[in-house]
Amino acid sequence: MMFGRKVMQPRLVAWQGDPGKSYRYSGVTWDPDPWGTAVAEIRDRLTTKLGIRFNSVLLNLYRDGHDCMGWHRDDEPELGPEPCIASVSLGAVRKFRFRKMGDPRQKAEVELGSGSLLVMAGRTQELWQHALPRMLRVKESRINLTFRVIR
Repeated sequence: MMFGRKVMQPRLVAWQGDPGKSYRYSGVTWDPDPWGTAVAEIRDRLTTKLGIRFNSVLLNLYRDGHDCMGWHRDDEPELGPEPCIASVSLGAVRKFRFRKMGDPRQKAEVELGSGSLLVMAGRTQELWQHALPRMLRVKESRINLTFRVIR
């Protein structure tokens, strides 16, 4: 839902996780599909690396540089006050942008290559918005796995 109307997401999305770990954003509730073997292996490696047992993951397929995600925060109530989101990127290199809440002139940008891990924790979702902009010259696909803890 954007501005009170339904719009197509500019990416393909799936939700996996532990039973009962539903996630609601943009007016849509996602009930988890069971963990896929490869995704569960990545989750387990993240648990070892970060010391956090993620119980869900949003899987995003950006088919090419036309697919994108606008400015937003992952601040849904079921994520808790200071969520930790571990973002694993596979495939095409894409720019990932941040801008400060209350002062959008403060910006940061990072290129996320295949195999990269970006962790957003603490007050990140409170203080910053993030986006994956269109990059029309990118012809390859990108898979992004955003691991989360649903409370």
